[in-house]
Amino acid sequence: MKKIGFIGIGIMGKPMAKNLIDAGYDLIAYDLNEDAVNEMVDYGAEKASSPKNIAENSEVIITMLPNSPHVKAVVLGENGVIEGVKKGQVLIDMSSIAPLVSQEVAAELEKKGVEMLDAPVSGGQEGAEAGTVAFMVGGKEEVFEANKAILEVMGGSVTLVGGIGAGETTKLANQVIVGINIAAVAEALSLGKKAGVDPENIFNAIRGGLAGSKCMEDKAPRMLKGEYDPGFKMKLHVKDLTNAFETSRELHSYMPLTAQVMEMMQKLLNDGHIEVDHGGLGLFYEQLNNISLKKD
Repeated sequence: MKKIGFIGIGIMGKPMAKNLIDAGYDLIAYDLNEDAVNEMVDYGAEKASSPKNIAENSEVIITMLPNSPHVKAVVLGENGVIEGVKKGQVLIDMSSIAPLVSQEVAAELEKKGVEMLDAPVSGGQEGAEAGTVAFMVGGKEEVFEANKAILEVMGGSVTLVGGIGAGETTKLANQVIVGINIAAVAEALSLGKKAGVDPENIFNAIRGGLAGSKCMEDKAPRMLKGEYDPGFKMKLHVKDLTNAFETSRELHSYMPLTAQVMEMMQKLLNDGHIEVDHGGLGLFYEQLNNISLKKD
């Protein structure tokens, strides 16, 4: 089995790295958070001193980082992955970043003879822990097939969607659909509550029909309980939508519904809801309509 270097031991990265160890992979870990790395060491990983050190001591390098600047710094910066790589290695970036940045990083790695897959995920912390996240992957087919088994340890669905950057583009499309869907659920349940119909009854009545979705199944119960601990933090969804707008500007693609959802999320963050789940869009409608979706 290939030795894996894992950079980014956070909410998503930690359980995914543990799943790799559970599957029998040798793993070396790096993160700025020493406590997180030490936890991985206790779980059976080696400890790396830098991203460069990760590259020097692994065959496949995985990054799971917050955003585009972090990936560029870790891979291309001082003491970065690119300073320690060898021809024939593969970098799998599972971060959710701008597609153009994925293409830029891949081009620099290619100069060193290193292949790259951009492989963002959907499924949140619960999916990362259960090993059921969905991977949307961009890159060469032969590189994908050679490393698919690694991704299958961490995910329930692993799909090649195109060349480098296609994975990130697919993730942006996913986040657009999810954000609009959550807002629609909150808006509809708010209408019901204002009309005097129990939102839980509405949820139970429509969940099996065409309006039903995984978003509704996960987020409507949170709204009905008033429980908005993340799952997936709204501020991270804002980051993803920011990348979507950056991409849309490059392509002159109009996104009016996404723009409205972004404004709702920004209002909630401005009001102090910094750490809530993105299902907290229910709070926006509660404030707007002066109601509570929480069951009486």
